[in-house]
Amino acid sequence: MNERTRTADHASASPEAPRGQGGNVSAVPEVIPGAGPAARPGGRDTVRPRDEPGRDAEEPARYAPEWLRLREPADADARAGTLVEAVRDRFAGRTDGVVVHDLGCGTGSMGRWLAPRLDGAQHWVLHDRDPYLLHFAAAGAPDAAADGAPLSVETRRGDLARLTPDDLAGGHLVTASALLDVLTRAELDTLAAACAGADCPALLTLSVAGRVEFTPADPLDAELADAFNTHQRRGGLLGPDAVTAACEAFAAQGMTVRLHPSPWRLGAGHAALAAQWLRGWVGAAVEQRPELAARAEPYLARRLAACAAGELEAVVHHSDLLALPPAVDGLR
Repeated sequence: MNERTRTADHASASPEAPRGQGGNVSAVPEVIPGAGPAARPGGRDTVRPRDEPGRDAEEPARYAPEWLRLREPADADARAGTLVEAVRDRFAGRTDGVVVHDLGCGTGSMGRWLAPRLDGAQHWVLHDRDPYLLHFAAAGAPDAAADGAPLSVETRRGDLARLTPDDLAGGHLVTASALLDVLTRAELDTLAAACAGADCPALLTLSVAGRVEFTPADPLDAELADAFNTHQRRGGLLGPDAVTAACEAFAAQGMTVRLHPSPWRLGAGHAALAAQWLRGWVGAAVEQRPELAARAEPYLARRLAACAAGELEAVVHHSDLLALPPAVDGLR
């Protein structure tokens, strides 16, 4: 989770934002940090280290654990278990355990989801630029694999945009959630080259696909979606083009790529998440196209009211990607 002006399911605002009422789309403080437009451009904090030149060392993190915890159940429901089976098959027969690099780990939700689905001893290397989130990720890591084998954890801070094969040396799997769409094409190419150079498969989940379906529909849905998607591409980020670009980048490295849809399905059971996501989604669209504000404010009010009443459903489309290098002795 990382962002320049990251929004909606990956965006950022300011810490300890109060939960407001009503539908004022300009009221960014209503959004939990991570769920709405950044307070100022230039963020992408999971990718960029806190101590990079020119960054205020005291600048607060842009991804609140509250947001990451709120979205974790929907993320877990959405991720493609089918791709995990391919990972399990690849690791079948290993007796020496596996090393998993989790890039932009946040509070560690990927490890909590994936580790109990894999057999054998596991060592997880958790990468994030924010030591606060790394603390949560390490503390909340699972204790054991699917078959009861032990699991250990280490944390690393650094710049994921400049990842090299040496950083992944000895690794057997790279994982990430909501990462690809906040990379530039050059950074994606660097990631693909690092995975291929280390002969390391990559399971990269929950990349935004640029499509949202509401029930009931509203005439403004399409305009807001278009503005949001344009916002996602700010600063050369891939946004909803990330999955297509990733297929090309990993294939260019000789890796086999498999895709599977992984949509959020938000309904009455996800009312709190849906409300935060709606505020961020609409806020990003209006930030991109301010002329939408007059219509977007009552739209958001209607949508939030329907959400609170359990009368709104939203399918937020994502894609999961598994990139596999050629097998080495049937084990890697």
